[in-house]
Amino acid sequence: MNPKILLVNPPLYDFAAYDFWLKPYGLLSIAGYLRDKVDIELFDFLDRLHPFVAKQKNLESDRWGRGRFYCERIPPPSCLRHIPRYFRRFGLPQDLFRDFLAAQQHCDFVLIQTMMTYWYPGVQEVIEDVRSIWPDAKIVLGGNYVTLCTEHAIKLGADLLVQGTNLEPLWLYLQIEPDLNQPPLWQAYEKLNVGVLKLTEGCPFNCTYCSVPEVYGKFKARPLKRSLAELELLFRLGAKNIAFYDDALLFNAEKVLKPFLDEVIKQNIKVNFHSPNALNARFLTSELAELMVQAGFKTFYLGFESSSVQWQQQTGSKVSSDELAQAVQHLFSAGADPQNITAYQILGHPQIDIQQLEKSMHFVNSLGIRGMLADFSPIPGTPDGLYCREWVDMDEPLYHNNTAFPIIMMGFDESNRLKDLQRKLNRLLPGSKPNVTGSH
Repeated sequence: MNPKILLVNPPLYDFAAYDFWLKPYGLLSIAGYLRDKVDIELFDFLDRLHPFVAKQKNLESDRWGRGRFYCERIPPPSCLRHIPRYFRRFGLPQDLFRDFLAAQQHCDFVLIQTMMTYWYPGVQEVIEDVRSIWPDAKIVLGGNYVTLCTEHAIKLGADLLVQGTNLEPLWLYLQIEPDLNQPPLWQAYEKLNVGVLKLTEGCPFNCTYCSVPEVYGKFKARPLKRSLAELELLFRLGAKNIAFYDDALLFNAEKVLKPFLDEVIKQNIKVNFHSPNALNARFLTSELAELMVQAGFKTFYLGFESSSVQWQQQTGSKVSSDELAQAVQHLFSAGADPQNITAYQILGHPQIDIQQLEKSMHFVNSLGIRGMLADFSPIPGTPDGLYCREWVDMDEPLYHNNTAFPIIMMGFDESNRLKDLQRKLNRLLPGSKPNVTGSH
């Protein structure tokens, strides 16, 4: 008899959240490796195609599959009570999960994915409910929060913590030999309109504000055959919008992205591709831009952060203003819609005095593309996270919150002023539409 495993993507406790192609890719990947060897159930609190969500008003998806989560307003945690924003619980109601557990046959293992460090209250909620209804089930946590805040995660009382991308402890704990050639278990969803892909792991850069090198390690490409199999599965299951979760999608494109897109065109796979994890403009050539548009890329999110040369040099020298401008021109020439080209800039970085954020915002606007202010989250284990101990207690993950930290560091009024300026600049663009904001 196969072991029974429940996969849980927990609810989010936060000031703001938006479904920016958010799927539990790591959790589904593990389930895929175990397919045919275990019996698997999935409860995704953030599944906006769940029948409960379908009955709610104003939660429809936009043309690219994004949308608002069902949420309930709740009191903020005590350490964030001074933040003048409403605090909410995003995701399916807790009673639905409790009823689900009560109606299900007891599972042997419960695997819970963690993401942002400051989202741990949702993980804690799930653990408490599982312990209450299935006291004998073994609970396993993995993901970013566990990797970056291991000592804190231990306190939640799971039976096993899986740090980073080394899954050997998990296989030993489950006593199951995985098939690592299998694609993620997207079949766990009854309905699917959005999927995610990764052609690569890790990142070759070392930006001072980013945890990717610590969590995912050095850059390496995945086998092309495997990536195409994942895409074909998503396509068969009805996913029309595919978001890349790569942290360096354009790096070494000649050997990774280009062969993939060539096959997409050759096989006539018609989907909409999206790049929420920030493309590096330095590597966006005219040839690559044309190939991406031809293969079905619809939205382009470019990592820019700042036009300040000094700031760039101190944080990793990711991309210059000239490189961004050149990339935008390549996208324009390739036929990309300017309304769907966005440059991220960090709001609330501790070195804002040299960041020249307003100048950077006006520069992005001058290129004829949208700007998006990405609220800064201080991440433990990074140089910038260490520096942020001047403002917050980094040992409490709730202080990593990307809505709270910019307000703590620069003040509520200044944070709002800059966000209002960004909205104004975006409205000035020809054919402007309402901007999409939220967690990403």
